[in-house]
Amino acid sequence: MNQDTVSNATYKYYLTSLLAITATAFAVNASAYTGQELAKEAKVSLGEARAIALKIHPGKVTDEELEKEKGGGGLRYSFDIRHGKVTQEVGVDANTGAVLENAPEGKNPD
Repeated sequence: MNQDTVSNATYKYYLTSLLAITATAFAVNASAYTGQELAKEAKVSLGEARAIALKIHPGKVTDEELEKEKGGGGLRYSFDIRHGKVTQEVGVDANTGAVLENAPEGKNPD
């Protein structure tokens, strides 16, 4: 094997590694949700609330947030869940896990 082949293989290895690290960093950052600073006040975790919401309306979560809002315990998770052409908004009380909302997303989404 000549020097150019070794250098080229090393270059491809480092480039592939860099791309994998970059993709992982973006994936981790994408998992952050709006309202994360309120999580310490919630008795129900984001994962538990997401599971409740997906049980009510299966699909792909396109947006999730934790917010203070009237109704229930005052703190709720809100999930936009897409299934086919329909996006459903499902609200889950962050203190009890009760479903507070389950309705098609309106024309003016949050």
